[in-house]
Amino acid sequence: MELGILKTVTPRQKWNNEARDFTPWLANNISELNKALGLELEVENTEVSVGPYSADILAKDTGTDNYVVIENQLEKTNHDHLGKAITYASVLDASMIIWIATEFTEEHKKSLDWLNDHTNDEISFYGVQLELWQIDESKAALRFNVISKPNQAVRQAARSKANEDLSDKRKFQFDFWSKFKEKLAKTKKIPSLQTPRPQYWFDVTLGKSYIHISNTCNTDDNTVGVRIYIGNKIADTMLPFLESKKDEIESSIGQKLIWNPNPDNRDKVIILQHTTDFEDERKLDESLNWLVDYTIKFRETFSKIIKQAP
Repeated sequence: MELGILKTVTPRQKWNNEARDFTPWLANNISELNKALGLELEVENTEVSVGPYSADILAKDTGTDNYVVIENQLEKTNHDHLGKAITYASVLDASMIIWIATEFTEEHKKSLDWLNDHTNDEISFYGVQLELWQIDESKAALRFNVISKPNQAVRQAARSKANEDLSDKRKFQFDFWSKFKEKLAKTKKIPSLQTPRPQYWFDVTLGKSYIHISNTCNTDDNTVGVRIYIGNKIADTMLPFLESKKDEIESSIGQKLIWNPNPDNRDKVIILQHTTDFEDERKLDESLNWLVDYTIKFRETFSKIIKQAP
């Protein structure tokens, strides 16, 4: 059996100019980067002015609605691009920097690792190596290799230390969401999950800005819930659109939902609630399983429908 020869292709053979060729291509194919990083990014703009310079791509993490700066470099990494990326992030108030290059020096990889280990969950740094591969004369295939990313073990240790002084209620919420994330991650149904925090909610992305799933854990009335949370920037158009799909949505989820229970609020919610007993271990585990099941149903249903929104 004759086998083909696997070889690398210089990225500049496909994208001769970084700003003119590669940046527009990446902006139009951001899903390729999302798959490599396990994130859901949505491009806001390209070549965004920052003083006399410009950030290659400004995106938004739809899971958090935080801004992301993407710095492209079709060559080996250098100090200039690292400095620019940090400057762009500070001016644009970004919480994540993604540095893409064809080769990372050991010093720059260590720099990103150090930044991740010495910052909190509010900011993250990713180093991504861009490669093109080809078998004989076939079309070139893209591969993004993640060289550096936040070290969750280090950050978890820092969170655990910080949580030592929390109230019993906050500790319970942190433990609850940690278990929830672990169960949800095992399903492999959702690519990007937020870090558990000692609060009553846990957000899950729908792949679009200003609308997401916001799960709740209310220890005061022993309820858990799955909510669609619609930010006020799109609420006036998105809520009526979703209401027009009410029968389809409730049929898909298999439950009647509570629609816009607080009409005077500028942000809008659509809710499904479940009563439990947090002091009963069996019911606690049942509530976690309930949340996982309906989080997946909500995401599968709403992520499909909001793509049809005007």
